[in-house]
Amino acid sequence: MSWKKRAAFWPRALVIGGIGLLPAVGAAKPLDACRTSTNAVYDSCTAAARSDRVLAVGKCDNLADAGAVQACRAQASADAKDARATCADGRKVRMGACGKLGATAYQPKIAPANFVAKIDNPFFPLVPGTTFVYLSQTPDGLERDEFAVTHNTRVILGVTCTEVHDTVTTNGVLTEDTLDWFAQDTTGNVWYFGENTHELTDGLISTIDGTFRGGIDGAQPGIVMEAHPAIGDFYRQEFDLGNAEDFAEVVGLNATVTVPYGNGSFTNCLDTRETTPLEPDLHEHKFYAAGIGNVLETDEDTGARTELIEVKTGQ
Repeated sequence: MSWKKRAAFWPRALVIGGIGLLPAVGAAKPLDACRTSTNAVYDSCTAAARSDRVLAVGKCDNLADAGAVQACRAQASADAKDARATCADGRKVRMGACGKLGATAYQPKIAPANFVAKIDNPFFPLVPGTTFVYLSQTPDGLERDEFAVTHNTRVILGVTCTEVHDTVTTNGVLTEDTLDWFAQDTTGNVWYFGENTHELTDGLISTIDGTFRGGIDGAQPGIVMEAHPAIGDFYRQEFDLGNAEDFAEVVGLNATVTVPYGNGSFTNCLDTRETTPLEPDLHEHKFYAAGIGNVLETDEDTGARTELIEVKTGQ
């Protein structure tokens, strides 16, 4: 959950922000698809907030105590207000992204012949049998994330993708179990084709929010790592409107970070800032070291750190 340079095989006239796009077909006039879809998901979000409030009030009315009914109704109204505010904040994030991505509909041209079997981008190498282990201290306790590159593959949109098994434990208890699918194009961009994610509470699946697969119900792959990152590049890492909408922006190319893994200090790291309208208050930085990959994640607002502590190989 909770991851361009111009590709040679895309027509230059159809490239926006380094991502190849298909032209609109049969349009009488140019459509600002980015802002139109932004308004659509905002309307859907606010409608859901109203619907949730109506249902919550109905549940309140079944309480026996009059005082409890009143308190429950007040809470339902407060929750609806917060939900509407989140809708508005998400709309603001999407509109900001539209200003950088442009108006064209997001539909990357995925041609299987333009992808390779090996993911060897220096900032995101995925060698089967390798497991990256991360630790972070969260309000819920010590979180351990194991990002295991498997020998399994899955074909999505005709492209054979490498499958990664990502598991998260909190205080030793499994809280997230995800399969991610990645593939690299001939230019060197690493694409994110989808994920099957489960969050767990008390050993039971509590949500599958964020699950998507390119080509299913309007979902599209995004670029998780560019072939040639440049400061100011802004791109979609995934796209499933209202469900999976991570953005990344390159903000640094020579960061120095210190983590427990290896010699403890890495220089000339790539620094990307990641945002999503689904969590408008979340602003993360991810740091990548050449030849290794992601070594550190930080929360811009809280300072919380997720650090690489170990890389297991030959599994």
